[in-house]
Amino acid sequence: MSVPHLNRQLVLEAPNTLSDGAGGLINGWVPVGVLWGEVSMRSGSETARNGARVSQTGFRITVRAAPVGSAQRPQSHQRFREGDRIFTIEAVFEADTTGRYLTCFAQEEKVV
Repeated sequence: MSVPHLNRQLVLEAPNTLSDGAGGLINGWVPVGVLWGEVSMRSGSETARNGARVSQTGFRITVRAAPVGSAQRPQSHQRFREGDRIFTIEAVFEADTTGRYLTCFAQEEKVV
């Protein structure tokens, strides 16, 4: 594996449930850390969902590794945010045999 070019600042976010103040709950996202990563496109497609066209693009995002259990280690139920862009993490695995990097497969969806 070549050394990745970690040139994109990504905010790692985790799902969070908060009280809405009226006895209900609101699902939201809270930042858990900032990671630098290399973002490269894997694939793309366009589908129709609920009468709207939706563009789906798959990405491979490489970040520095963190120990299992660390808040800085991405997990499949989390997402990366880069400005207005959101990359939903689908899978995370060790990118190299030395354990220096993690590769995250992620999806970005946009209504077009």
